[in-house]
Amino acid sequence: MSELGTSEGRGSGAETTGSAGRGDEEPAGTGGGPGASPAAGAKEKTAHDTVEAAVRAQLSKALGGVRGMIEAAVPVIGFTGTFVVTEDVQLAVTVGIGAAVMLLGVRLVQRSSPQFVLNSLVGITVAAIFALRSGDAEDAFLPGILLNAGYAAAMIFSIAVRWPLVGFVIGSVTGDPTAWRRDPGIVKLCSRLTWLLLTPCVARVVVQYPIYVADGDQSALLGVAKIVMGWPLQVAALAAMVWLLARGRTPIERGKAA
Repeated sequence: MSELGTSEGRGSGAETTGSAGRGDEEPAGTGGGPGASPAAGAKEKTAHDTVEAAVRAQLSKALGGVRGMIEAAVPVIGFTGTFVVTEDVQLAVTVGIGAAVMLLGVRLVQRSSPQFVLNSLVGITVAAIFALRSGDAEDAFLPGILLNAGYAAAMIFSIAVRWPLVGFVIGSVTGDPTAWRRDPGIVKLCSRLTWLLLTPCVARVVVQYPIYVADGDQSALLGVAKIVMGWPLQVAALAAMVWLLARGRTPIERGKAA
C-alpha cells in the first residue's frame, strides 16, 4: 500500500511473514512467470493446508518481502527528505527518481520483477505533479492522504458487508473466490486481518489531513509525518497480522476447479 501517490498500500511487506522475499529471487522458469510449468502452478495452489499459512504466503508474495519493501521505500524517502530540507520540488523529484532508476537498473540486470520500484516511481511522479500544478508545497502530500482515505473507506465497507478484502487472498489459493464466506470463523479472521491492514491508513489521514489544512507552510511537518507514518507503521501492522495468523490453524476447504 508508497503513500505519496498510488503505491502506499502495496509495497511494504516485511520478512516477518515467514517466506517474504523468496518470490523475488526465483530463477527463470519457476514461480508464476511465463516459463512456469503446469505442475509448478498446481504445487503452489496446494502448498498450504491452513488458512493462516495461505494468507501469510500470499501477503508475502503480494507485498514483495524485505527487498520489495526497501525498493518501495527508498525513492519515496529520498523524495520526501530532500523536499523537507530544500523545499525544492524539482530537486526532490530528481533525487527520488534517481534512486528509483538505480534500483530499477539492478532489477533489469537480474531479470526480476521491477513492480515495487515502479510503484514508488508512480507515487513520486503524482506527488510532483500536484505540487507543481498548484505551486503549493503541501500539495505534494495530498495524493497520499486521499489514497489512504480511499483504501480505508474500501476496507471498512468490505468489513461492514461481510466481504472483508483479505478473504479474497484465501480465495486465490483455494480456486473458489467466495467459498471462504461459508465459514463464519474464516470470515471473522479475515475481518480482523482487514482491520489491522486498514489501521495505518486511518492513522495517516487522521494525523496528516489536519496538518495539511492548517494555516501556514506545513510542508516540513507533513514530510516528517509521512516518513514516520509510512513504512514503519505499515510493518508494525503486518507484524500484528503475522502474530494473529500464528495463533490458529484453520483448515482450508478447497473448491473444485471449474
